[in-house]
Amino acid sequence: MSVSTAAPISDSLLNAVNPKKATATDSTQADTDKFMTLLVTQLKNQDPLNPLDNAQVTSQLAQLSTVTGVNKLNTTLESLKSSYQSSEAMQATNLINHGVLAPGNQLALSGGKAVFGVDLATPADSVQIDVKNSSGAVVHSIAMKGVDVGTLPLVWDGKLDDGTTVAPDGKYSFSVTATSGGKALKDATALTFGTVASVSTGSAGVKLNVPAIGQLNMADIKQVL
Repeated sequence: MSVSTAAPISDSLLNAVNPKKATATDSTQADTDKFMTLLVTQLKNQDPLNPLDNAQVTSQLAQLSTVTGVNKLNTTLESLKSSYQSSEAMQATNLINHGVLAPGNQLALSGGKAVFGVDLATPADSVQIDVKNSSGAVVHSIAMKGVDVGTLPLVWDGKLDDGTTVAPDGKYSFSVTATSGGKALKDATALTFGTVASVSTGSAGVKLNVPAIGQLNMADIKQVL
């Protein structure tokens, strides 16, 4: 009985089946190798009567150094970006089940309580807040004097302007009018309230999913309550 033995698998076949994944370092080295190959070929085939002078060679080597440096910088930046996104995702998960204030003019009255806010980039002599029902009619107004820069969380108890009648639970909107020196300020921002339900990550970055508002970036969050 003859026994056949399998031929050993060559390294080239293994490499073909399982190609090595290119890395940023490999890419930089490949660019360097290509550049040096071109430079050596150029030197070998230069005109003997008009050879490259030292300044030309130095200039080309400087270009190589610049390209290599840029490639390494890009690699470092990509690494930092990945690290930052991971850190931001960890920070975002800590906000799950926390209430947040973000730009928006909607508020939800539930159980005689509605949370919202105002963000001022400039001190205001007066701030007027008008709460409106679904028809756009003003049902409650809040007037404040001497409001400083910053984020100001507010709570509406649901009472109408008569001080006794309580508005029905539901969705309302509000507007903010801030003035300083008799002139309206354009940097007064209305803030809506919501609770972070979950966090998503992807090509668009880290997103906070807030059912009452939608998807938010971390930069959208003005205050965590």
